[in-house]
Amino acid sequence: MTPVTARAERCRGTGRATGSDPDGGAGGGVPLRLSIVSFFVLVSTPMSEVLELAAVSVVRGAKTLLDKVDWQVKEGERWVVLGPNGAGKTTLLQVAAARLHPTSGKAGILDEVMGAVDVFELRPRIGLSSAALANQIPEHEKVLNVVVTAAYGVTGRWREGYEKDDERRAFALLNEWGMGPLLNRPFASLSEGERKRVQIARALMTDPELLLLDEPAAGLDLGGREDLVQRLSELAADEDAPAIVLVTHHLEEVPPGFTHALLIRDGGIVAAGPLRETLTAENLGETFGVELDVTETGGRYTATARR
Repeated sequence: MTPVTARAERCRGTGRATGSDPDGGAGGGVPLRLSIVSFFVLVSTPMSEVLELAAVSVVRGAKTLLDKVDWQVKEGERWVVLGPNGAGKTTLLQVAAARLHPTSGKAGILDEVMGAVDVFELRPRIGLSSAALANQIPEHEKVLNVVVTAAYGVTGRWREGYEKDDERRAFALLNEWGMGPLLNRPFASLSEGERKRVQIARALMTDPELLLLDEPAAGLDLGGREDLVQRLSELAADEDAPAIVLVTHHLEEVPPGFTHALLIRDGGIVAAGPLRETLTAENLGETFGVELDVTETGGRYTATARR
């Protein structure tokens, strides 16, 4: 039984992972069963949020990447994280993905607390799509394997075993994202837009409780971007979809149907809250360091420099 087909067991604390860091490279050892881990709390009451960061800082050398960030994501919410290059967006997502421990503060993820939980059990409950993860996929790995290997948290098919239900789920997800006809193509042969869709299908493979998308439209042309934004809008409208966090630095990439926004600059939060209340000219101008005119039409946002 693989982690995908054993979803209910994992929720009771019997998840699986590999002997190496999940998503850390091809293969990595024979899959093993992890021990049950007790739930921990941030304060005196159990967490109700999917994600809860309390005064989280990340410091590397003399540089502060995140500076005392407080943030909560609840079930059913769809967040977009916006900020300029170097603002700390990817660092924030790495903490949320249980792939980076805070230097200080508390990071609560899916009723667990970083530093008090086995991350090898926690990570399969989080779907992640990022450029760093894509770079770990072997060049000649077939598209179907790129998706199905998420069941064991590895990026290359090796000795782990998969059930037919796992392969059927991977194929169904590829079909949903328009990639079914390419299931036997090498991942490296795909266009940038096709790779992004395969990565999102992979992120959804384990039926995650939290979906994290790090700049999914980066490198796409106009047609590819619009196709992806439409698909993400449809995902956001799905009541069965997990809580979603999408990182970008382009306002035009915010899909209709997203509910909340977090604006970040120099590692600190500028504003956070419901989308329309947060994506204002004042807040975005402060975030990007330029006076802006912001317009919203049919749930799509654009911004131009004020003349």
